Amino acid sequence: MHSSQKLKLRKLLAKPQQIVIVTHWSPDGDAMGSSLGLYNYLLKKKHSVNVITPNDYPDFLHWMKGHKQVTDHLRKPAKAAALVRKATLIFCLDFNNLERIAELGMLVSANAAPKVLIDHHPQPSDFAQFSLHKTTASSTCELIFDFIEQMGDKKHIDKDIANCLYAGIMTDTGSFRFPSTSAKTHRIVASLIEAGATNAFVHQAIYDDSTEDRLRLLGFSLSEKLRVLPEFQTAYITLSEQEQSRFNYRKGDTEGLVNYCLAIRGIRFAAFFAERDGTVKTSFRSKGSFDVNAFARANFRGGGHRNAAGGSSDLSLEEAEKKFTGLLPRYKKELKKP
Repeated sequence: MHSSQKLKLRKLLAKPQQIVIVTHWSPDGDAMGSSLGLYNYLLKKKHSVNVITPNDYPDFLHWMKGHKQVTDHLRKPAKAAALVRKATLIFCLDFNNLERIAELGMLVSANAAPKVLIDHHPQPSDFAQFSLHKTTASSTCELIFDFIEQMGDKKHIDKDIANCLYAGIMTDTGSFRFPSTSAKTHRIVASLIEAGATNAFVHQAIYDDSTEDRLRLLGFSLSEKLRVLPEFQTAYITLSEQEQSRFNYRKGDTEGLVNYCLAIRGIRFAAFFAERDGTVKTSFRSKGSFDVNAFARANFRGGGHRNAAGGSSDLSLEEAEKKFTGLLPRYKKELKKP
């Protein structure tokens, strides 16, 4: 954030504000960690703060302080709309375009209050008056730590804030194994642990608290639904709504499933297709130089990062799969690059 922006924002935050924090559709660990980490910080600064999500998020993130106060726009549209209308300052976290938050984006756009964008996705649209945007950051939670530090308030980071930010960094770096994990990331994590983050608790709450159904769905996906295309160094999984229902699917049950495809030796491109609510949701992951952000933008109405992106399709699951496999010959040379 430029020094002039920093000063203006500090002045704004020096007086009590009606603040709304919004994040992207189907919030993940980084979205909720950054939103609730910022929420708890701003409460300490005596602001009125509300977190609004476009829809629900997995129950393995419900332990974060402030979860019970989150408003789900899909479930409570009138309440969410009223909160956005009253806002005097709006923070937009972990997304780079208001279209990514559907109807909630239109509400945010209609309010003339200043917007603050804090995000690490490439190609942000120009809708915010204040911006802390770095594609090199491991996560939006890393940037929230930077933001709090830039506001001169690192001392306000307590155990609850630290746990929220630790969760987002941990999940968005794949437990610190993705290339986005930098020396700075580890220094921030060390500061969070010093502030009270309990790393073992956070890891257990997110990764080691699965239902039996979730584990059986994982087993079924890997045993019966995994497809490997060695000629394209690609592996993918598809799941129909019926298959998910068979294992009593709940939101978050397929989180991280696409990464198992990428764990196969020799595989550089991984995809996951899930049939949900009349559309097909897609997740893409890659190793090395293959740009799944560009792939998702060009072919599946999506986007994200170079090595991690998502999208959607109005095709049937079978048609979406056929489209995907049909595209692979076009990308064969790119997939062979290191």
